[in-house]
Formats: sequence, C-alpha cells, structure tokens
Amino acid sequence: MRSGNPVLSESTFLDLGSGSVVTRDASAMTINGTVNRTAFLLFLTVLTAAFAWSQAFTATGEIAPGFPVYMWGGLIGGFVLALVTVFKKEWAPVTAPLYALVEGFFLGAISALYSHLYEGIVIQAVMLTFATLFAMLVAFRAGWVQATEKFKLGVVAATGGIFLVYLATIVLGFFGVDIPMIHGNGIVGIGFSLFVIVIAALNLVLDFDFIRTGAERGAPKYMEWYGAFGLMVTLVWLYIEFLRLLAKLQSRD
Repeated sequence: MRSGNPVLSESTFLDLGSGSVVTRDASAMTINGTVNRTAFLLFLTVLTAAFAWSQAFTATGEIAPGFPVYMWGGLIGGFVLALVTVFKKEWAPVTAPLYALVEGFFLGAISALYSHLYEGIVIQAVMLTFATLFAMLVAFRAGWVQATEKFKLGVVAATGGIFLVYLATIVLGFFGVDIPMIHGNGIVGIGFSLFVIVIAALNLVLDFDFIRTGAERGAPKYMEWYGAFGLMVTLVWLYIEFLRLLAKLQSRD
C-alpha cells in the first residue's frame, strides 16, 4: 500500500481503526464510487477556477489588483484543508469538496497569470494533464504498468527527492538564493521538468492501485472521498508541472 502521493501513504488503511474493513454492502468503498467522487471534485474545481479566472483581469486585459488574494488564498487554504483531510480521513466527505473549491481559486488565478504571460499555454496544459491521466489509466487497466513493490519504492523515493528540492528552493528563496539550473529554461531546467512530470504521472499508477486495493479490502464508504481527494492532489501537481514546462519552452522562443 505504498504510494508516492503523501496523502495516500502506506499506512492509510492501517490507521482507520476497527472499522477499517466492512462487509460488501452499501457501506463499503467501491471503484465506481471513487470515480464518481473524483468527477464531482473536478467539477467543483472547475467552477471556482472559472470564477477566479474571470476576476483576474481588468477591462483592459491587465492583471487585476486583487489577483494575489485568489492565488495565495487558494494555495494556503488548500494546504490547510489537505492537512485536515489527511489527519481526519472520516471528514473527507466534507473536507474533500472544500479542498476542491478552494484549490480551484488557486488554479484559476495561477492559470490566468500563465495565460497572460504565455498565450495558449493553459489549454495545452489541461489537455496534456487529462491525456496523461487517460493514458496511465489505460496502461494500468491493461497491466502494462504494474505497481510492484520495487516500482512503488522507486516512485516514492523520486517523489521525496523532488519534494526536498522544492523545499530547498523555497527556503533558499527567503535568503535571495535562486537555483537557476533546474528552474530556468535551459536544457537542465527543461530536463528537470520532464523528470518531475514523469514521476507525477507514475504517481497516478500508485493512486489507481491504492483505490483498487481499498475497494478490495472493503474500506469504509468515506474512503471513496479520500481516494478521490488523493487523486486530485496528484492531478493538481501534474497540471502545475505541465504549466511550468510549457512556460519554459515558450520562453526560449
């Protein structure tokens, strides 16, 4: 049950208490139920993202002064709700939709910023994200990519390494130190973005495996919301990384 996604960890089904396994009835987690919950969360995210986008520009097409409120408010609010959901999984039926709504503000705002800087980049990132989701789902269902223990260990290790790099970037940024090699638009920077996208895509496989295992174990019904929430976290990460990669490529022109 290892997953590179920090919200879908190896111990998720081990710390649910005595109700971690239920009988095969309406109270048990199912794959179809998780799919429906994921679609609903995506719908909520699109709603608030569209609203944030509409508020991001002035009548002249410039970035609106209140734009940072949606971006930083959505980022911080989404992070807080994600933490609450991780530590209180049984609250997922409420916190997961709230996370989707709040995260939509962040995605809409940051997408508007990228769109202002690089024309056409947002639709490309959206299409690439869902194309990757579909491709990995097909590969997983067909058995072309299997979540073996070695596969999981490798993805988890790579995901942790990426997290440490981003954490170091944030910390060094407070001291005015930048890491231009991996965050620039050079060959190294583009290669790093491609590597991160591959790891994010492989995390989708682990998410699918996590959801399937939860359904097979008869996890409580609220774990459908938690599984959908975990999948949303990976999709948001993947979308942001596609935006970063496309921005690096366009900035080279």
